[in-house]
Amino acid sequence: MADMIKVGMADLNICHSPDVITTLGLGSCVGVVLYDKGRKIAGMVHVMLPDSTKVRQNQNKAKFADTGIDLLIEMLQKEGAVKSALTAKIAGGAQMFAFNSNNDMLRVGERNVEAVKTKLNSIGIRILAEDTGLNYGRTVEFYPETGDFVIKAVGKPVKTI
Repeated sequence: MADMIKVGMADLNICHSPDVITTLGLGSCVGVVLYDKGRKIAGMVHVMLPDSTKVRQNQNKAKFADTGIDLLIEMLQKEGAVKSALTAKIAGGAQMFAFNSNNDMLRVGERNVEAVKTKLNSIGIRILAEDTGLNYGRTVEFYPETGDFVIKAVGKPVKTI
């Protein structure tokens, strides 16, 4: 029987097939899955903020796009994943509140998605699929056995990317 491995907010974890890894309630946060298909091992980080260098209290590396992705890669490599084999799937980064402003602090979702993409690009990890933006929260599950990233949102059909 497969286990469901949970990733909390500003948290990360890894998962081997046949287990499944999940995180609940991604609003402006971004769920980043890194996956080594050949070894059927995946990791997920629940990114809350784009950039650790802009925050004084930044001890929690999983909270930020830049440090969370680095930490996840380290953990995956310790488990036998090969960095050059890793690919990514991402979800979340919603704009949860309606407003008419260009205030950067209010564009957290968009900024999180941009930061995740910039970080992955800078280390050469391809994003195979994404379900980001819009204005609703998502719960996601990743299946290392198949590479399926299942996205659930209230009032929306279940989507697999």
